[in-house]
This record gives sequence, structure tokens and C-alpha cells, in this order.
Amino acid sequence: MSFRLAKDARPQARTLLLVTALSIALWFVPYAEIVTYPFRLFVTFIHEGGHALAAVLTGNAVYGLRIMSSGSGVTLTTENGLLSGLIISSAGYLGAMLYGALLLLLIRRAVVARRVLILSAALILTLTVAYGLTSLFTVIAGVIISSGLLLAALFFSPQAATFLINFLAAQCVLNALLDLKTALFLSSPFAPRVPTDAMNMAEATGIPAFLWSIIWIALALMILFYALRSFAEKRTPTQPDLPFDDELD
Repeated sequence: MSFRLAKDARPQARTLLLVTALSIALWFVPYAEIVTYPFRLFVTFIHEGGHALAAVLTGNAVYGLRIMSSGSGVTLTTENGLLSGLIISSAGYLGAMLYGALLLLLIRRAVVARRVLILSAALILTLTVAYGLTSLFTVIAGVIISSGLLLAALFFSPQAATFLINFLAAQCVLNALLDLKTALFLSSPFAPRVPTDAMNMAEATGIPAFLWSIIWIALALMILFYALRSFAEKRTPTQPDLPFDDELD
């Protein structure tokens, strides 16, 4: 399975490559986590929001969502049966990857960048108000992130807004993969015992956490592959909001 980059996808691809390279480079820059910290919390909101949404869709209750200052998070839900537990536990890592893939596709399909930022702000604020009011840090983080996204939507140029969405997409994808790598490491019998979604599934099913991590990594890579393939396909309209847009023959 392979794909070829369409000519009209090249401006978006250049922007995506730039934000991906920037995201990776910031991992190696001292104190750069100060810059990336809000984006890390954004991805954690998406991860925990995936758990909450899966719980609601499977007929379960959500008791609370908490974002920690460390960048980790927890969502408390009921689980009515093994299947709903599987869906809820899987929806965190895969939800972050799906959201990153969705942002990429919205950019590629020429959805107005400001609308995407407003919808993302509304999502974070909804999660905060609906499930996070019992945690002060969650409330503060949710209000700041949603306000920042809304201000960007209102005052950024179209090019800057599109660049920000690409950066958010890269952060969702890269952090989802990084979190899955961490879950895989923590699933090792030699690793310290730390609660993870994979550990929860192992306790519920008897299937080793290591295997659950492998399954989720495979599914996440599959989501990413199909998102990139759709991103690379030719389309009729052009995207006017790109920092590197050029005239196509």
C-alpha cells in the first residue's frame, strides 16, 4: 500500500513537514517544554475527552475528568461490560490520533481555519465545564487553552491560523505515538508498575498489557496512514490559507 503526493497537496505538505520538524526539534531544545506545555495539555484534553465520549456513546456515566500539571490525566467512568470497557480504554490513545488526523483532513479539504479553531476551543471548554469542574487545575487549563484558541481564531491571519492547526495536528499525532511508546514500555514485566489504559485492559481481559499496547500502536499507525493518504490525494479546490501556497499548474 502506497500513495503519491498530488501536486495541489504540496503547499499543505510543506507546512505539515515544517510543523512536524519543529515539533520534533523542540524536544531537544532546553526549556522548550515551556512553549509546548499548553499543546501537551491540549492533547491530554483530547485523550481524556476520547475516554469520556466513548463512555457516553456506550451508555456509561462519566464521573469526572482531571488534567494534571504533569501533563497526564484521568477520566472516571462506569463500565457496563467487557466490550464497553474495551472501547473506553482504547478511545484515549486512538482518540488523540483520530483528532490529529481529522485536523489534517479539515485543512486539506479547505475548511476555514478559524472555524476549526473555534470548534476546538468549544470542545475543550465543553469538556472542562461538563466533567472538569471538580479539579481547579483542569478548570484553569481548560479556560486558558480554549480562550487562547478563540483569540487565535479571532485575531490570527488565515495563514497563521492554518499554521497553528497544522501544529496542533502534529502535536496530537506525535504525542499519541509517544504516549503509546510509553505505554508499551510500562507494559514490560521489568518496568515499574504504573496504571495505564493497557494495564486496565489486562486486568479486565487477562490479555497482557504489552499485547494491548501493540494492538493500539498498530491501529494508530493505520489511522495515520489512511489520513496521510487522503491528505495526499488530489482535490479540486485550492486551500488559500497556507504560508507556502504557490500557483499550481
